[in-house]
Amino acid sequence: MNRNRVLLEVRSLKKYFPVRKGIFLRTVNHVRAVDGIDLQIGEGETLGLVGESGCGKSTAGRAILRLIEPTSGKILFQQRTQSAEAESHRTVDVTAAAAGELKSLRKHMQMIYQDPYSSLNSRMTIGSIVGEPLLVNGVRNLAEREERVRELLVAVGLMPEHMSRYPHEFSGGQRQRIAIARSLALRPQLIICDEPVSALDVSIQAQVLNLMKNLQKKFYLTYLFITHDLAAVRHISDRVAVMYLGKIVESAPAKEIFENPAHPYTEALLSAVPVPDPDYRVKRILLSGDVPSPVDPPQGCRFHPRCRYAQDRCPAQEPEHREIGPDHFVSCHFADQLNLQPVSGINRAA
Repeated sequence: MNRNRVLLEVRSLKKYFPVRKGIFLRTVNHVRAVDGIDLQIGEGETLGLVGESGCGKSTAGRAILRLIEPTSGKILFQQRTQSAEAESHRTVDVTAAAAGELKSLRKHMQMIYQDPYSSLNSRMTIGSIVGEPLLVNGVRNLAEREERVRELLVAVGLMPEHMSRYPHEFSGGQRQRIAIARSLALRPQLIICDEPVSALDVSIQAQVLNLMKNLQKKFYLTYLFITHDLAAVRHISDRVAVMYLGKIVESAPAKEIFENPAHPYTEALLSAVPVPDPDYRVKRILLSGDVPSPVDPPQGCRFHPRCRYAQDRCPAQEPEHREIGPDHFVSCHFADQLNLQPVSGINRAA
C-alpha cells in the first residue's frame, strides 16, 4: 500500500433519514444513520468497517458512492486519468459532482452487494450481467465485450462457457464470484464490499475472501470492506474502523485493533468472536440494555448507557476522536486509563 497517497477521504459525512408523521407527513425528527464520520483509505489497502447491525455502516458505503444522497459532508476521491504520455490523478469532490461527472466516476468506484441472489438479474445471462457495465460505458463491439467477459470469469474462478447460463443455475458462492466479476468490468480503483460473504457458507466464505485478496494484488484494488464478522476482517483488512450508532469510535491498523483495543465497545465485539476450539473458553462481555435509537441518540458518549466503565463525564461530554498511538484513534475519555486487553481467542485462532 502506498500510504503517501490517500485514494478516498471522507470528511464529516452525515446521512439523516426524515421521520414523518401526521396526515400531511410533516418531518418531526430524523434517523441519524451516519452522524459525522471521517475516513481515509490509502491506495491499494483494505479498510474494514465493522459494527453490529443497524450501526450505519452499509448506509455509509452507499452514501460514499452517492447511491443515496448524503445529508452533508465531503467525499474526496483521487480519480485516475490516463493519457498517451503518463498516468495521473486528480481530486474529485464526489458530493459536488454533477450527473455527467458522477457517471464517469462509476468506472472507478464499484460495489459488491451482500445478497448474491437479489443482486443479479434472474432474466439475464451471466454474459449479459458481467458485460452490461461495458455496454453502458461505450463498448459497443460484441466480440470485444465477450472477450472481456471471458477474461473476467476466468479471473474469478469460473469458466467461459458459463456466459450463456442464468443466475439460478449457480450456487451462492458462484453467484458472488459473478458479482465480483461484474464489479471488475470497468477496471475500478475502489470497490465497496457490503458484507460480501455473510450470506455464504463458512467454507465458501474463505474461498471468496482469498479470491478477493488475490484480485486485489492482481488489479491493485482498494477495498472498503463492510461487515460484522471480525474473523473475516482480521483475514483481509489492513486497517479497521469500528462504528457504533452512526459514529466511528475507534480506528487503527488491524493488528493493533485485535491486540490492543482501546474502546470498550471494541473490547465487547472481540469477546463475541467464536473460536473453533472446544477446550478454549472465552470470557464473553455482555452489554447491558438495548441499542439506543438513532432517532434520539444519547447525549455525550453514545456508548455510555451500555459501557461498564462509564463515569460521570461520559453522559455530559462527547469524547474527542483523538490519536493515542501511531495511526490509532479512539473516541473515549478514559482510553489511556482503561488498559483494555483482548478477551477473545481470535488471535489464537488466527
